[in-house]
Amino acid sequence: MKIPPRLLPLLEEGLIVEVIRPLMSGKEAAVYVVRDKKDVMVAKVYKEAERRSFRQRAAYTEGRQVRNSRSRRAMERGSKFGREQEEAAWQSAEVDALYRLAAAGVRVPKALHFYEGVLLMEVVLNPEGWPAPRLVDCDFSPREAWEVHALLMHQVVLMLCAGIIHGDLSEYNVLMAWDGPMIIDLPQAINAAHNQSARDLLIRDVTNITNFLARFDPEIAETRYGQEMWGLYERAKLFTDTPLTGRWRDSTRRANTHAVLDEIAAAEFEVKQRRGR
Repeated sequence: MKIPPRLLPLLEEGLIVEVIRPLMSGKEAAVYVVRDKKDVMVAKVYKEAERRSFRQRAAYTEGRQVRNSRSRRAMERGSKFGREQEEAAWQSAEVDALYRLAAAGVRVPKALHFYEGVLLMEVVLNPEGWPAPRLVDCDFSPREAWEVHALLMHQVVLMLCAGIIHGDLSEYNVLMAWDGPMIIDLPQAINAAHNQSARDLLIRDVTNITNFLARFDPEIAETRYGQEMWGLYERAKLFTDTPLTGRWRDSTRRANTHAVLDEIAAAEFEVKQRRGR
């Protein structure tokens, strides 16, 4: 096979010695099976920005910190250097998330190297020792569907307790490994505490998984784990071992808009007084 240009630097540096075959291609990256001197790995090659189809990136990058002030200013101006830095930050976000989530006990692939826009990771295997299939390519009995759903809900809780929301979780980025489901594809992962879309993205993640597994038992669709998780998280009552019920009732209490308007008016009055002094 023709070796992708983005993998040539890794061959030259000796990080890999062979590109075995393509594994899959998605909207953000193409994945290849590669080998170093001892082990088989996967190489995730991020696509160039103009070739990707991932939309609404701004909703995902909100709240991300850029430590280098020069890079941050360039990104804000939208210069060529800024776009390059934004691209590098987008790619390295997945590496950072993988390390952080692995430390929190979340089932994610082990990151091995990140070099020139290519992420090397362990191969996730099925019980037969072949690359694990995606959740979307699997069939389940009703009981198995409930078991997989429970395992994935726990993974989402672990992620949220670590301050991270996947942001694009679905049946297409969960692998069914020999020892259970494993979550992949995290370049769009967001900071749960500093992103205004956090609640909506969390609930969408959970709903995507729930709706897929409900194909095997429709009763799964009646659960409301996303809303329950976020409600507990907002009140600082969500922990890694918090028992969940899957039940949630939206508040029917009317918002006290008059009190909110009074607070706004009081704040504006205080600002005017300070300016007058």
